[in-house]
Amino acid sequence: MDNIKLKKIAVCTGGGDAPGLNAVIRAVVLSCIRRGIECYGIRDGFNGILSPESYPQGGVVLLGHPNVKGITQLGGTILGTTNRGNPLHYPIQKADGTIVETDRSGEILQFFKQNEIAALISIGGDGSLLIAHELAQKGLKIIGIPKTIDNDLEQTVVTFGFDTAVSFATECLDRLHSTAESHHRIMVVEVMGRYAGWIALNSGIAGVADAVLIPEIPYQLEKVVEKISSLEKRGRTYAVIVVAEGAKPVDGEVTVLAKEIGRKERLGGVGEKVAKELSQMTGQETRVVVLGHLLRGGKPTCFDRLIALRFGAAAVRALEEGYSDVMVALESPAVKYVPLVSAIRRMKSVPLTCDTILTGRDLGVCFGD
Repeated sequence: MDNIKLKKIAVCTGGGDAPGLNAVIRAVVLSCIRRGIECYGIRDGFNGILSPESYPQGGVVLLGHPNVKGITQLGGTILGTTNRGNPLHYPIQKADGTIVETDRSGEILQFFKQNEIAALISIGGDGSLLIAHELAQKGLKIIGIPKTIDNDLEQTVVTFGFDTAVSFATECLDRLHSTAESHHRIMVVEVMGRYAGWIALNSGIAGVADAVLIPEIPYQLEKVVEKISSLEKRGRTYAVIVVAEGAKPVDGEVTVLAKEIGRKERLGGVGEKVAKELSQMTGQETRVVVLGHLLRGGKPTCFDRLIALRFGAAAVRALEEGYSDVMVALESPAVKYVPLVSAIRRMKSVPLTCDTILTGRDLGVCFGD
């Protein structure tokens, strides 16, 4: 494609936060400055446009060197984020207290037109990138950047934030081994991941868990009990079990904490269920640790920082080259552009024949099947 001259673009972050978001923003801003492009940051997803009255300092702000100085190593996002602000299904509370969804995408398009902002770089997971794709169909030039600690997006080898989450979960498992051994307990560790088991699988294998329960393999706790019994026969008086929040028993359902209008259902609670049942079945003292949002925070690892910086710079190059409705993606060792629709058409779940599962089985890890 031919290079095009850009004068103004915008960037936003949506969905759950992930380590590396600030590194992406820095790369986008500095890449724009180098090309003489003004880069504007939208607060809290699209809320900076749809609810400007909530931002005394402005819902959309011009970003420059001072804004991005020293932020590569910081967790979170300087722009803020939300998982409630889908402009195509925006929740509005009526006078009677009921909540209805309305399409406010026209306001987004009008804002870009009135302010002569040529394009948007949208940083997010499957939900945010679905919104980006739909806005692109309405005429907005958009480049997506894959962000999710869950690593469940198609068409990219990895998403930034995943490595940091897995590294932290593994460190937590390392710590829990010693306390589990000291107290002769079964420790059940619940980790995020929604309907994909990447975090649980990778941290569980690296963190020497005895059993790893993931959404892709419906579990039977009897199999886990058998594993614990085999450990006891070898003189082991403790066990460490990793459970993905989307894991479910055979013929059972995923545990849902809450479901609200305008946002995805919240998963969680399966760790508590597994711990309670294991205690009843084995007679052993059992504890549960929910890592939850601890996996989202903190400094990004070197790997996540570098991928984030590469994605941010590549997104600006993609716009300059005339692309739209695409996502930057890692196809190791290179960064490529893929159609957004191909990245969001299905969730990237753990293949049952993947090398990590095969390795786990060879090491004696129980997957509940």
